[in-house]
Amino acid sequence: MDRPVRIAFLSEHASPAALLGGVDAGGQNVYVDEVSRNLARRGYIVDVFTRRDNPTAPEIIDWARGVRIVHLPAGPTQPLLKDELWPYMPEFRDAFLRFMLREDLRYDLLHGNFWMSGWVAAELSQRLHIPSVQIFHAMGKTKKKYQQEVDTSPDDRIQVEMEVIRTVDRLIAQCPGEYHELVDDYGADPERVITIPSAVNTRVFRPVAREEARRRIGLAQDEFVIVYIGRVIPRKDPRNIVRALARLQSWAESVECTRKIRLLIVGGETVEPDPQATPEIGELASLARELGVLEQVLFVGKRSQDTLRYYYSAGNVAVTTPWYEPFGLTPLEAMACGRPVIGSAVGGITSTIVDSETGFLVPPRDPEQLATQLYQFLMEPALTEQMGQAARLRVEQEYTWPIVAMRTASLYETLLATRTKQARKYGVKGKHGTIRNEAEQLTGQGERFAG
Repeated sequence: MDRPVRIAFLSEHASPAALLGGVDAGGQNVYVDEVSRNLARRGYIVDVFTRRDNPTAPEIIDWARGVRIVHLPAGPTQPLLKDELWPYMPEFRDAFLRFMLREDLRYDLLHGNFWMSGWVAAELSQRLHIPSVQIFHAMGKTKKKYQQEVDTSPDDRIQVEMEVIRTVDRLIAQCPGEYHELVDDYGADPERVITIPSAVNTRVFRPVAREEARRRIGLAQDEFVIVYIGRVIPRKDPRNIVRALARLQSWAESVECTRKIRLLIVGGETVEPDPQATPEIGELASLARELGVLEQVLFVGKRSQDTLRYYYSAGNVAVTTPWYEPFGLTPLEAMACGRPVIGSAVGGITSTIVDSETGFLVPPRDPEQLATQLYQFLMEPALTEQMGQAARLRVEQEYTWPIVAMRTASLYETLLATRTKQARKYGVKGKHGTIRNEAEQLTGQGERFAG
């Protein structure tokens, strides 16, 4: 190809520009941001398409060299929960087509993120004869299994996921567990599923001396600090950590350990912790009060990515014990900051944490076992340092975004080369004029998959 490859990233609810820690801002935002930036460093041109949820936001943001964020109109121009967005996906698709036509652009490949953008990518891929890659970030069947009645996904979700899996050219799984979900639960062709683990930015997330980090965020130097960073929602189960804190405090008192124990909770919908905006903060405060540990819990609120290393580094140990986690980036962030992690043995966490080497894996919803591992770190400071160093080394060797971009680029190139051979052999449509004609015909149709 005599020009740079142009990629359309579709991410309807997760923009790279969103501040993390909110109810629908998390790992997908990071993935889209980091993969697009690192692909651009490899010579690709990437446009990230996300839904306009702010009337004052510009249509196009020059986000990084080779990367733009494009806000497409789809539904009300205001924040909505992601589970409310499904009815607006035909509008999102058509807005993409109008933008492509207006700018006279040809995209060489579509990269869908999450099931709704996956539907858009599958539709466009079939109609415009553009190859497509899909990463789900979370699967509907698994979410329903773990969340049951609290799962707010639209009724169409699983059927749409099945259709997307049958339609797109390649599927990315972030860990072995997700590979098996796609193949075993959804019947995906194993030859079309590629496992590419997600990663962490090791320049942003790096070790900071604990003393310096604590001075910066205003913590006492002699405390034993447990850090939770992430979305403050029931599925992430920070209540489990509060319950473990109460047990840990009781055990410490029984052996006359006078060291103060602190739990740092970073995340929420607002910079200042607000139980109205983030109801789970109120639930956690009530639980901590009931268990007699409220004074030991510090709610920090939402923080930008470039300051989170100070919060991780201020801790002795990071904890994340969700009931369900497709991959989980926060364990990698903590590990990159040189801190051991205690994580629940679910989803991708089982592949990132090496049990008894970079931290510990514990059953979800088991505060007793979590408290047991916290107690071990409290009583064995040398173990904390040893595991923290091993954690950083593991990230450097296995989980960096340049590695992810290299593997993703290899997938793209293989797929594009295959499509080019097919086009030459069978005369598959692909000329710019043909794509433009079909885009013009499709615009405004508002079609959906059955269901």
